[in-house]
Amino acid sequence: MIERPDPLRVARQWVEKAEHDLTTAQHTLQLKANCPFDTICFHAQQCVEKYLKALLSFHKIDFPKTHDVAELLALLPMDSRLGLRPEELAELNPYAVEGRYPGEADTEDRADAQSTIDLALKVRSAVRNALAI
Repeated sequence: MIERPDPLRVARQWVEKAEHDLTTAQHTLQLKANCPFDTICFHAQQCVEKYLKALLSFHKIDFPKTHDVAELLALLPMDSRLGLRPEELAELNPYAVEGRYPGEADTEDRADAQSTIDLALKVRSAVRNALAI
């Protein structure tokens, strides 16, 4: 029989990676000139994605390889969603992929970047409180 890794240990590993993304987003936002707002939005989305995967791991819920944070939230039982709303988190989904590649002109601005960081901080607080870490 294959033994599953300790759920709290796995959750902590996801949290560590989420923190790296949040640190990168917050630090980058401090740039005055030539601030890459798309990069900030990407890292904020990644932070939220990884915090949700930490919560799923803690609850021993398998999840697909996806960047869709609303889909990840939907995998959690209603009482484990921590008051987070899928429609609010879904606003981050475009930043997971589209923002990393050339194509449409970047339309993100400082307000968008700050908004994504604020949402990441909200998710971070909710998940860390739930996991008591």
